[in-house]
Amino acid sequence: MTGRQRMRSTFLPRSLRPTRSFRSAALSAGALVASASLAAGCGLVPGAARGSGDDSIVVMTWAPEGTAATNKPGMPAFARAYARWINANGGLNGRQLKVLTCNDHNDTVDAAKCARQAVKANAVAVLGSYSQHSESFLPHLEGAGIPYIGGYGVTNEEFISPLSYPVNGGQPALLAGLGKELAAVCGPVALVRPDTIAGDTLPAMLDAGLTAGGHGKVVDQRAAEDATEYSAQADAALKEATVEDGSGENDKGCVIPALGDRTGTFMDSFRRGREDYPTVRTATVLGSVDQTVINSTGGASSAFEGAYVTGWYPVASDPRWDPMKKVISESAFSDTRIDPADTGVQTTWIAYTVFRKVVESLGGGAVTAATVTGALDDGLKVSTGGLTPTLRWEFTDQLASIGFPRLVNADVTLQTVKQGRLAAAKEGFVDVTKTLENADVD
Repeated sequence: MTGRQRMRSTFLPRSLRPTRSFRSAALSAGALVASASLAAGCGLVPGAARGSGDDSIVVMTWAPEGTAATNKPGMPAFARAYARWINANGGLNGRQLKVLTCNDHNDTVDAAKCARQAVKANAVAVLGSYSQHSESFLPHLEGAGIPYIGGYGVTNEEFISPLSYPVNGGQPALLAGLGKELAAVCGPVALVRPDTIAGDTLPAMLDAGLTAGGHGKVVDQRAAEDATEYSAQADAALKEATVEDGSGENDKGCVIPALGDRTGTFMDSFRRGREDYPTVRTATVLGSVDQTVINSTGGASSAFEGAYVTGWYPVASDPRWDPMKKVISESAFSDTRIDPADTGVQTTWIAYTVFRKVVESLGGGAVTAATVTGALDDGLKVSTGGLTPTLRWEFTDQLASIGFPRLVNADVTLQTVKQGRLAAAKEGFVDVTKTLENADVD
């Protein structure tokens, strides 16, 4: 039906704790496997005109590009821009940063290839990346002891692996926060999500929020991740979210599309069918909708007008993003793939911010995969300039009981679409840790 990957579920029963062995190996940060040996789809941004025998720091960023499903070209593009910027400003503790990039093509085989390239190049970390195929790439990184810092949070494995250091709460936090908010204002709630392994994890997280607010469970509507139209799914969701005899404000049903890059395609079908269902509203999560999607679906007259949207970070207009925008302005060279309002780009910025703080904490010492993980595992506290709470990764965190021991940031922001623009609906962050603790993931 959708060509979904046959992989085991990443949800763990409450009674189990992850016991994946931690295998770290000291890696030399100086050696870079150059040019021709890199697989097709991977690239390199040299930090400076210095030989491969210098003491440059090698990292990698990957994401899918040019596929029929979700694409995140801005993430590797921003990583390249960041390398140009940091190297033009003295590097990391005086060392040049070399950024490898790779296209995982939304494919399990290519995701594993990207990881093997990172190992072959002696990368000391994989930073700010997106992939739905963590079970393909994480074993390679774990075998080489390479940390995965600032993954997008699209898979549960990112919140389990001892070598994963997520900077946000991923889809679990977004959906739990959204459900908690919608519980008080929605009648029936229909979720339209990808018919994939990653998509299978979403209803439980949304239900956690809805249940916390005293609401019934969501109606789960599966859809092909790479469809070119969604008329049948839109019609089914509209019917499920409609209350025939409801007249009160809270009787209005809500449809939540969470289809990544295909959310805009779904909204085209939804908009055509919505005329027969005037009481149905929409809500979603950042990553499935951004300002570009809102603009393309009608701006102030789009079906998203008035919708609640949960995100991990402050709105793009917040001055806390100014340092990132400075990097884009000075080093992106008008690269249109890099949008400061894109949550992928924002996540990559935060990941590189974390890595910079880690390298600084090492002083003049060796920067290897082992020393980077050692600094993080020793309790290093990392400030991201208010874009997230102070980050610190420990295995004894509250969410280990539901199989998310690495989820250390369960804060979300609540935004709304007002006159066609995303704006903050509430000031500050909302911590959904307690909500997630009650998620039914058995």
